[in-house]
Formats: sequence, structure tokens, C-alpha cells
Amino acid sequence: MTAQNPTVGFIGLGSMGSGMTRNLQKAGFPLVVTDLRPEAAAELIAGGARWAESAAAVARESDLVITMLPTPRHVDDAVNGQNGVLAGIADGGTWIDMSTSVPEVANAVRVATAGRGLRILDAPVSGMSLGAATGTLQIFVGGEAEDVERLRPVFEAMGDPDRILHVGGHGAGYAVKLMINQLWFSHLVATAEVLAVGVKAGVDLAVLRDSLVASPANSNFVQNDVLSILENGDYDEGFALALACKDLGLSIDLARSVGVPVELSSLVDQVFRRGRAQYGDRAGEMAPFKLYEDLIGTPLRLATADEVVR
Repeated sequence: MTAQNPTVGFIGLGSMGSGMTRNLQKAGFPLVVTDLRPEAAAELIAGGARWAESAAAVARESDLVITMLPTPRHVDDAVNGQNGVLAGIADGGTWIDMSTSVPEVANAVRVATAGRGLRILDAPVSGMSLGAATGTLQIFVGGEAEDVERLRPVFEAMGDPDRILHVGGHGAGYAVKLMINQLWFSHLVATAEVLAVGVKAGVDLAVLRDSLVASPANSNFVQNDVLSILENGDYDEGFALALACKDLGLSIDLARSVGVPVELSSLVDQVFRRGRAQYGDRAGEMAPFKLYEDLIGTPLRLATADEVVR
């Protein structure tokens, strides 16, 4: 940002936050961090980061605070709790929530701190743990334009500079991220159904997928994302199915709050919850695809080059 970068406080060092903080550190931002698991900060501390015992201590020792936490309840606890961000942040300070969440928590903070001049932004991300590790996240920022530009170097340390988008006012970042997740999860269920039916009807899996890619029905999921399953049997355990179900529930709650019926999204939510019941909370976010493989009695896998030759 300048010759002397601001100190970034970071709360939440899970599969996303760990990669994001490493990239902030590589970009030269001093860090103050905390997490429920102190061991998650070991690498960062070895690189010069400071450990704080609470969210309040993070806020006191930082120029700006980022939260990256699993659920709105966790965000609420970290910000409003007895030793939360609000107990330590200075008047006029900056809080950026990069969690996949809903506007209510941040809105309540704005109301409760109306006289303190806090700068509050929502900036959830897409790109999964790989994007967090490689610093190529897409970031959807809701808030005041001048704050977005002031903080752009911070976002660019964690994400792809060409895909850091100011999507609107407060809460817009949350809404955009939830809608992206909802559509992606819908693509997953639709793709699983189509491939399972086609293969069961006798069509070669590779031929079926190639036909879909060449058709008006193509999507990024069909062309790219599904390959982790079809080629490697990888259901993305880097993001737990329990969190995927949480995100689906939040998107449906958002739809309900604005009065839009979402029958299709509700069906997708049911499929994901059935997958969670079948495979457990810690199964990968793409595990509902396996429901359809189990139904037809075979994994959907593309033949390797060696298998094709034989």
C-alpha cells in the first residue's frame, strides 16, 4: 500500500485463512493472528507474525481486521463477544469480513457502533483452498468505493487483481457469493443426474461429456470442475460438505428474506443434505455427486490413456 504496509489482523486460520495469511505475509504485510488452534499459526509466527490471545487483542494491535470464519454465528462471536473485535478496535478502524455469511451480523454492528466511525466491508471469496494458497481468489467486495480502493492492495495480496470486484454497497458481497455458490451447487446436481442417466442408458461417459461440452448446455462445471471427479475421484475434501450445506441454507434464507421462491434451490439443498447424511460432515463438498454413482452402481470415471490403449 505504501512504503510501510499497515498491520493486518486476521481471525480464522482454517483451510482458507491459512493460505490467505501466507500470501499477505509474502506481500510484506505485518500480521497479528488468532485462531481456536494455536498450532495453525506456527508457520506464520516463524515468518514474523504475532500471535494474539483474543479477537480483541488482534484488533488492538492491528490497523485493520479481517475475519474468515465458518458461519455467521462464528463471525458474531468473534466480533461481538466479550473479547471480540469491537472490544479492541479503535474508533475509525476497519473491519473486513471475508467469510461466506449474511448481511445481518455486519448490519447489526453498523447500528451498534454508529458513533464510532468504523469502516466495515464484506468481501467473501471464491476459488476454494487452492485459490487461497496460490493467491488467485476472486473477491466480491461490498462497501463504500473509497474504502475498496484504499484496501485494494490488501485484496490483491490474496486474490487475482483482475477478479477483485466492487459489487455494490454493504451486503452486496455476501449476496453475490451466496448466489455463485447456489448456482455452482445446482450445476453439480444437474451434471451428476445427466451423466448418471446417460451412462445408465448405454452412452460412453467420455462421449457423453464431450457432447455436452460441444453443446449449448455446456458450463464451466461440465467442462472443468467435474474433471476432479471423473479423472481423479476427488470430491474436494478441502471444503467440507457440512459447510456446503451451511452455504445452501444461507442462500435459501436470503431468498426468503427478499420474498423470492426458490423451489429448485430447495431441491438442490435436499440432495446435499442427503449426501451429508450418507457420507458425513467431513466428506468433500462434491460428495453429493456420489449419490448418483451409488444409484447406478458404478463410479463415473473417464478411462486413462493406458486403459484406452489396452
